[in-house]
Amino acid sequence: MGFVYPVLLLATLGCMLLLDRRFRLFFWRDAVSATVVTAVGLAFFLVWDVAGITGGIFFRGEAAIASGIVLAPELPIEEPVFLLFLVVCTMVVYTGAVRILTRRSRRPSEVGQ
Repeated sequence: MGFVYPVLLLATLGCMLLLDRRFRLFFWRDAVSATVVTAVGLAFFLVWDVAGITGGIFFRGEAAIASGIVLAPELPIEEPVFLLFLVVCTMVVYTGAVRILTRRSRRPSEVGQ
């Protein structure tokens, strides 16, 4: 039962990437830019986590569904996977929302063109 959470994180990340592929929102729109944004976002949040751990703010909770593998004190292996999911999910939702709002803002005569 110890790997339920990381497996679910990877499955939901896969679902976000399938949604991204279907609508060409992020990685399938511009893979290089998406990779840079994802790497920078992941690095930012990992630095944030390390600062929180160092400051005594963040702690690793014990859960039966977590793997128990830690990369550093108080930093479980699931954390970078979750942060990767967070960045990808945010960018897919953002680019999807921009696309929807852009289409809605067009005049009705432009929609069919």
